[in-house]
Amino acid sequence: MTSTPHHPDLRSQLETLATEAFRPELAEIDRMSTLDIARLMNGEDAAVPAAVAERLPEISAAIDAVAVRMARGGRLVYAGAGTAGRLGVLDASECPPTFNTAPGQVVGLIAGGPDAMVTSVEGAEDSPELARADLDALALTADDTVVGVSASGRTPYAVGAVGYARSLGALTVGLACNRGSALAAAAEHGIEVVTGPELLTGSTRLKAGTSQKLVLNMLSTITMIRLGKTYGNLMVDVRASNEKLRARSRRIVALATGAADDEIERALTATGGEVKHAILVLLADVDGPTAARLLQEADGHLRAALAAAHG
Repeated sequence: MTSTPHHPDLRSQLETLATEAFRPELAEIDRMSTLDIARLMNGEDAAVPAAVAERLPEISAAIDAVAVRMARGGRLVYAGAGTAGRLGVLDASECPPTFNTAPGQVVGLIAGGPDAMVTSVEGAEDSPELARADLDALALTADDTVVGVSASGRTPYAVGAVGYARSLGALTVGLACNRGSALAAAAEHGIEVVTGPELLTGSTRLKAGTSQKLVLNMLSTITMIRLGKTYGNLMVDVRASNEKLRARSRRIVALATGAADDEIERALTATGGEVKHAILVLLADVDGPTAARLLQEADGHLRAALAAAHG
């Protein structure tokens, strides 16, 4: 059996992290009733949005920087290990159906590769070299953004990804859940959402993971709003890949235009099912090809295309 190398200072490092702190007042949680544990856990979770709220200026600055690069054709790349990596993969995988992003436009990298989504990959999170290899496979450019995600803020894979991406001129964001983290220091935009000690000592899939999900939701969603992927609060770039989404497409066109069902069907047929184009057909009284041209000239922003159509 091979032994795993241990860093002598790792235990002392972990002991200084708020996310790893032991809470003696919860030492007998296993003797509480199920309802009392649920109440306690719910109360813990209620503190997470307030921790995120404290970092909204940093989050907003990062989003604006990401949007500028993505408007130039850059990609948004998440990099993390364990729970943090899985949350990045989740957020990336939801962008194509929600915002009709191109394949590879939003990418989730997890230490250890796809197998690590469902099983633990030994030692992967400890390898900055693995992060560099994963980024090299993407042929990173200066228009891309790499978001390192790590509750501790010290995970070598996430810190390594950010450091390497920055050396290549890419935009970097470091999302951690401890103050004074190496990850935030390594990134151009450091975001430290301090969620404190967990209900179960060191189980950062709890409050820390919840905070990461909230911040990643903001990063992708608000960036897509900035890129014109929405019209008001309607998902006008939704990809109608199944019957539920086709029904949602018809409803979005109805909400945006107030048109009758038969008009909506005609507009969607004329535009190959493209919601944004169909709305433009109905609101600007143009044909499908004209709608496509106007949107292309407006870089996909429906409001700008409408303004151009109305002179």
